[in-house]
Amino acid sequence: MWFPAPRDLTPRLLSRLPDRHRAPRRTGWADANRGGREIDSFLEAPCFDAAGNLHVVDIPYGRIFRVTPTQWPVVAEYDGWPNGLAAGTADSLLVADHRHGLLSLDPASGAIAPLLETVGGEGFKGLNDVTTGPGGQILFTDQGQTGMQDPSGRLWRLWPDGRVDRLIGNGPSPNGIALNRAGTHAYVAMTRSAEIWRLPLREDAWVGKAGVFFRTPGGIVGPDGLAVDAHDRLFVANPGHGMVWGLDPYGLPVLAIDCRGFGRTPTNACLAPDGTTLLITEADSGSVLSVDLPAP
Repeated sequence: MWFPAPRDLTPRLLSRLPDRHRAPRRTGWADANRGGREIDSFLEAPCFDAAGNLHVVDIPYGRIFRVTPTQWPVVAEYDGWPNGLAAGTADSLLVADHRHGLLSLDPASGAIAPLLETVGGEGFKGLNDVTTGPGGQILFTDQGQTGMQDPSGRLWRLWPDGRVDRLIGNGPSPNGIALNRAGTHAYVAMTRSAEIWRLPLREDAWVGKAGVFFRTPGGIVGPDGLAVDAHDRLFVANPGHGMVWGLDPYGLPVLAIDCRGFGRTPTNACLAPDGTTLLITEADSGSVLSVDLPAP
C-alpha cells in the first residue's frame, strides 16, 4: 500500500474484568477456537443500551456483563456463546449467539428470548455479529468455522415483517458487520482472507458489485469487529496484530490504534454516546480500552 502513514493513537484502560469473574478452565468454545487452552474469559461486542449502560459479552461462558469501573454485574448468564451485541427496539439488545442464533435481551431483567433460530428449517453455521439499519432491518453474520478452505459464510438480513434475505453466501469467515452513516452500504469483516468487503444494500435483496474496501495485514488472525463514527470513518479491530485501524470513507487508513500494551487481541469496538470516544474490547487482558478520536 502506498498511503501516508496513519496517525498513531494510544488507548488507555477504561475497566478490567474483575478477578472474581475469572476462573480459567477448558470450555467447548475454547477447544474449537483457542486450541483447547484454559481461559478465564473472551470479551467481545461492546454495546450501549438505551439507558446509556455499556455491555460486553464473554463468549465461552455465556455471560453478558454491564461494565462499571469496578463491579461488572452479570446481566445474563446462560447456556450459549454470545458473540455480537447491538441495540434493538425499545430497551432491548440484540444478541448474535454462535449456538442459538439471533436472540433478544432485556438488559433490565436479564431475560433472553429467541428471535430467529433457523431459516427455512435449517440451523445457522454459528452467528458472530449483528447490527441494525434503516426500516428496522437487522443484519447479522453467520461465520461458523468457514474460511479460505470453505468460503461459505453468510450475511443475513431480517426484516420486521419476518422476511429473511441471504445477502452473502460465499464469505471466507464473515465476522464484524457495520453500515455507513447513510445506511446504503454494509461493511463485513472477512477474518480468514484479511479483507473488509463493502456491498450496497437494496430492499429487494439483490446484491451487486460487492468489493474489497480494505485489506488488513496478513497474519494469524484477520479483521474482527467493526464500528463507524459520525464522520463515516470505519474502525477495524485487527486481533493478531494488536491494532485497530481507522479508515476514511474511501478506505484510506488514517488512524492506527496500538493496543499491544494490553494484549494482541482487540476483538471489537463501539462509539461512546459522546460520539468521540472509541471503546475497544481487548480479549487477552479481559479489558475495555478507551481512546479519544481526533476530528478528520
